[in-house]
Amino acid sequence: MAAIKILFTTDVGLMSLGVIAFIIGMGTFFARLFRRKMREDAARAAAGGN
Repeated sequence: MAAIKILFTTDVGLMSLGVIAFIIGMGTFFARLFRRKMREDAARAAAGGN
């Protein structure tokens, strides 16, 4: 319980939360980007394009 209090009340804890949120957001962004690029590449290959 003390760890959660430190996480939400101290500047170091809040910075840690910010970094965790940023990393999760970045991972989501890259996963969506890579998936979209793979779909585009597969559609281009199916259409016979370069």
